[in-house]
Amino acid sequence: MSATESTAIPSRAERLRQLLRQPGLLLMPCAWDALSARLIERAGFRLTMMSGFAVSGARLGLPDTGLISFAEMCDQLRCICNAVSDLLVIGDGDTGYGNPLNVQRTVREYAAAGAACIMIEDQVSPKRCGHTRGKQVVGFEEARMRIRAAVDAARATPGGILVLARTDARATDGFEEAIRRCRMFEEEGADILFLEAPVSEDEMRAFASSFRTPTMANLVAGGQTPMLDPARLEAMGYRIAAYPVTAFCAAIEGALRALQAIREGRPNEVPQVDFATLKSLVGFDAYYAAEAKYRS
Repeated sequence: MSATESTAIPSRAERLRQLLRQPGLLLMPCAWDALSARLIERAGFRLTMMSGFAVSGARLGLPDTGLISFAEMCDQLRCICNAVSDLLVIGDGDTGYGNPLNVQRTVREYAAAGAACIMIEDQVSPKRCGHTRGKQVVGFEEARMRIRAAVDAARATPGGILVLARTDARATDGFEEAIRRCRMFEEEGADILFLEAPVSEDEMRAFASSFRTPTMANLVAGGQTPMLDPARLEAMGYRIAAYPVTAFCAAIEGALRALQAIREGRPNEVPQVDFATLKSLVGFDAYYAAEAKYRS
């Protein structure tokens, strides 16, 4: 190995692989835009995911029912990745936006946007939020080809990108079929497994204990999956606990309270960061420092 190779900075994908090899549960609040990602990074988290639900809601004001496009999602992902320095990002790639070759393009573009990992799922397109009604999944072999294409593209991508394979078959075909699909995803080389919306603690434990590949739990207050605490999830064997809309819902609640206070003539009672903090968060301090280098 040359000196250059020995001192090379690990890619985002390799850094995520290293994280997944370490013991302990990774808590993962999800982002929906550049600022939310920066807040997650400042709070000390090492990993986030671009939540398709939250991006669709924030960017379009529309439900997560496949209405947002590949181009819009990729653009949002690029903004999120550019806004942070050390935070690793999983991009929600939905169904891959078409046939296996579309899936491969999605993988390549998400890698180029800066994602450490991409999630690809087995729903029929247009997909739906995993905790809402009306979901359908593609056939077993079509799901296999979708993940195989994603893994092939990921392995050929400069710097690499991990593949998080998701099944929604629990709601449509039962728990055993969902486990069968996850086994197939593991055989195809997926780096992380995600069984969406198990309905009991027993199902969650059975899933997490069935695989050597790292598993992810998706926790939505009011959703179908029990909201177990992190210690219990870790004891079950999960490696990632995702909170896709927790911060998003909290931000909406805060905005609603602030707007109500303003409407009632109480703007000075609204809890908020001071203006100096706001300017720092959106980058004024860094901008001024850079600007000073080029003053004549």
